Amino acid sequence: MNLSVHADAPVYQTSQFRDAGKLIPPVLYLPMRMSDDGTSGADLRELPDGRRALLAYTALDRLALQCGEEQPWSLVGIEALAELKSEHKFDVVAFDPEIAPQLRVGGKLL
Repeated sequence: MNLSVHADAPVYQTSQFRDAGKLIPPVLYLPMRMSDDGTSGADLRELPDGRRALLAYTALDRLALQCGEEQPWSLVGIEALAELKSEHKFDVVAFDPEIAPQLRVGGKLL
């Protein structure tokens, strides 16, 4: 059985979505920080070695488990990472990072 796909739909290979052996989907869930004036931005964290990391989750349930059920988030295509990096100057993408419970309050990240 053949399924028809729109002629302009991109075609990928799974190997294109590997990072250090881990399979990364074509979309990511980014925890967002909300400012007092109502604007939002991607959550960046400083790592112990001084690098800045963009937090990115490969599934919504993973984001909710680590960041909290009330955590604001945004869905982005993986192709947007290059543009985000140029805007936000992060060094690495932290895929599905574990977040210490003391870094959450009220169901979201501090």
